[in-house]
Amino acid sequence: MKTLALVMIVKNEEKHLARCLQSVQHIVDDVIIVDTGSTDGTKDIACSFGANVFHFEWVNDFSAARNYALMQSTCDWNLVLDADEYIVNDCKHIIRHFIETNERTIGRIRMVSEFVQNGEKRYVQSYLSRLLPKGVTYVGKIHEQVDSPFPRKNIEVEVYHDGYVYTNKTERNLQLLLEELSQHPTDDYVLYQVGKQYKLLMQFNVAEKYFEESYRLVPLGAWYRHSLVIDYLYTLIANRSFEKGLQVIAQEQKRLHDSPDFHFVCGLFYMDAMFYNMERYAYVFSFIERSFIRCLEIGVTDKYDCVRGTGSFLAAYNLGVFYEVTGQMGKAIHFYEQSAHEGYEKASERLKVLRQ
Repeated sequence: MKTLALVMIVKNEEKHLARCLQSVQHIVDDVIIVDTGSTDGTKDIACSFGANVFHFEWVNDFSAARNYALMQSTCDWNLVLDADEYIVNDCKHIIRHFIETNERTIGRIRMVSEFVQNGEKRYVQSYLSRLLPKGVTYVGKIHEQVDSPFPRKNIEVEVYHDGYVYTNKTERNLQLLLEELSQHPTDDYVLYQVGKQYKLLMQFNVAEKYFEESYRLVPLGAWYRHSLVIDYLYTLIANRSFEKGLQVIAQEQKRLHDSPDFHFVCGLFYMDAMFYNMERYAYVFSFIERSFIRCLEIGVTDKYDCVRGTGSFLAAYNLGVFYEVTGQMGKAIHFYEQSAHEGYEKASERLKVLRQ
């Protein structure tokens, strides 16, 4: 029978750690926790769960810390989580079946990360390589990546991550990424991650430059290319770089024809372009409706990283707004109802107003 360890690196995570450990305690055979300098109760919490706790002197390199942690594991497989992540579905048998029937394969778990956009909670879903056979390691100082030629396979393990909401690590991440970029100035993935940090800091003009360079260099088959295109387009909207955005959309229409997030940002792009210059961009008016309808046609997909709702309630709500603004009240109510039925509160609120 194959053995499985939870492997983590932590620092000052007393608020989150117990929740994470509780979610896996009946799944794993061992818990390896490497602490990089906690000054709170993190280590005590880890010990209370029977974890093997090690110390690692922080050297501004996440891969170095993760690889040290992996070296402490004696198990056949390692499940890598962060303290602000926790398993939410009943997946013990799924994980056990995977590790018993696979050897040179990496398991990709479904990560659902909470974030705030326009004052609303949103959830982005992505598949991440976190179930690793013994011997697999990481590369990269930050936003470290699994360094292995083994094939990846999605498994039905759902993990929630709320660290983006309660902590701000953007400045720290940016510093490490810029150090990495100074050593690898044409690394399209690092360029993309630098752009993301500037986007989080709402420095959109700077973010656009890094996204543009990453987009120029990124291979067509890169696993993060889809997310890069989406982030790039949102940044172009913020900067009102509509001509550049139209070029990107034209280049990606065929490649991303089955991505709800792509068509969703296109719909928002066309709306903003029209509001910015009605005379110049009047021709994109019909594209707004078409984009959000296409989102609903595609629906929910696991093919790409996606924000929950872009293929369902968020697209339906935006169609409701479009039809309300254009005086098509029957259609507006229909799509508001569809969105509200899926639990979107803003749609319910709009329906109350329209029905008064």
